[in-house]
Amino acid sequence: MSRRVLISGASIAGPALAYWLHRYGMSPTVVERATEMRLGGQTVDLRGAGRTVIERMGLEQAARERITHEEGVHFVDDRDRVRASFGSESLDGDGFVTELELLRGELADLLYQRTRDDAEYVFGDEITGLTETGDGVDVTFRTGPDRRFDLVVLADGFRSRTRDLVFADIARTRSFGLYTAYFTIPRAESDGSWARWYNAPGRRVVLLRPDNQGTTRASLNFLSAHKGIDRLQTPAQKEFLRRHYAGAGWETPRVLDGMDGSPDFYFESVGQMHLQQWSRGRIAVVGDAGYCASPLSGMGTSLALVGAYVLAGELGRHADHRDAFQAYETILRPYVTQAQKVSWFAPRIASPKTRTGIRALHTAAGIATNPRFSRVVSRVTNPPSDAIDLPSYPTPH
Repeated sequence: MSRRVLISGASIAGPALAYWLHRYGMSPTVVERATEMRLGGQTVDLRGAGRTVIERMGLEQAARERITHEEGVHFVDDRDRVRASFGSESLDGDGFVTELELLRGELADLLYQRTRDDAEYVFGDEITGLTETGDGVDVTFRTGPDRRFDLVVLADGFRSRTRDLVFADIARTRSFGLYTAYFTIPRAESDGSWARWYNAPGRRVVLLRPDNQGTTRASLNFLSAHKGIDRLQTPAQKEFLRRHYAGAGWETPRVLDGMDGSPDFYFESVGQMHLQQWSRGRIAVVGDAGYCASPLSGMGTSLALVGAYVLAGELGRHADHRDAFQAYETILRPYVTQAQKVSWFAPRIASPKTRTGIRALHTAAGIATNPRFSRVVSRVTNPPSDAIDLPSYPTPH
């Protein structure tokens, strides 16, 4: 079915959608604000239905060749003693770490390399206006010429400005009061093949994860009543982190020192996006722009991949875009709702305020590693990543 579809955003959902749209005979164009593919970011995983989509794309082996080889996560104390460990097989293989862990940038690049010859990519530009007419959408760009498309899909991130052009009045953000900064630092002798999770009093967490590039991915996660930290300029954010993590102990000074020279520092508040509906006329959303479940869910990659697969499949199956968009939402909405069932208490349990609370967390984590309890813990801590019956869509000959 010949349709010209503009996709805003070239992270995970955007290129995945471009892949499937091309398979169904449509012509995708992907516009990305960055001047090139953004290959930074932390570790993501392929699990459940998201992994099934990768398999149907024929990309599982290519993904395996890019994994970080992370074996699991150790919960450590301020003397680097291991208090609890969760391997990739823990919690029925659907826990903190899975066997298919790879860097967000690696997955984005894999999808880009697979689609670059079949989709038009426009880097260094962004949508500034969307005007729907009877038979298309007139699009204005920040730098490029105006163009018309049959459909537009917004696949930007959680903070999508483009989404707000269309859905601002029906969008609701859920905040957890949690902030995170993540960046790459030089690898040290203490960095092995296991991630290390360290809790400091004051609801502060330091997480170090191995990658497959000879460096270490660091993140600083903390709960705070202060609002607007994510809107500060980068130097002010780094200064806040230095003050906030002063005296935290363990390897925190090394992490703060590495932060200053990191090439990919990123800071954000953690939240969810809830939209009353995922389409208006000829414009729809997919992935974090429409239904971000937050990193706390562990479902961001799965939602992006599954959402792109279902949206493209329904567009390929229905001649009327309105029917396709409705079917897409009907099929996917329950999966998203399940993924977004993240307790407000979850980050508070994971980042205790006191040393006594940290000791209790370590004790509870140790109990959770017991096979007799792991299945129950898995159901409580992780939304089911395979809780959707993925449709099978025919491919045009």
